[in-house]
Amino acid sequence: MIDLLQIAVFNAAYADAIDSDDLERWPSFFTAECNYRVTSIENYRAGLAAGLVWADTRDMLTDRVSALREANIYERHTYRHLIGIPLITEASDSTAQARTPFMVARIMHTGETDVFATGVYLDRFIRQDGQLLLSERIAVCDSSVVDTLLALPL
Repeated sequence: MIDLLQIAVFNAAYADAIDSDDLERWPSFFTAECNYRVTSIENYRAGLAAGLVWADTRDMLTDRVSALREANIYERHTYRHLIGIPLITEASDSTAQARTPFMVARIMHTGETDVFATGVYLDRFIRQDGQLLLSERIAVCDSSVVDTLLALPL
């Protein structure tokens, strides 16, 4: 049975990959065919599929990281994730669904720190070859006002 501790450890490793600028590791948290979206609560409630970020394969996530490293021009910054305790809404030996609150602080290269995003991860996990992976992560942000500098993954 996929349990709370397994999901909490997974989320800690996920956040660490992003917060420690090990972005090349980030796609490995997802299945090959996956769904990763960042959207607002308003769009989510309205059932709108499009969001601020949308990817449906691990390869698209890998391309996003490559673009961040090689092509995109943006002011350098880092994140610090604070992730709440997951609420498991469904679980079996090989799958689970969970809702997990998050807060992300953004630290600019100048040292200025602000709360960048708050919201909830709506997740579908699958155990594949003994490893817990995300088949879906929808980051539903509490605010529809999002800084245009949404470069790094939430």
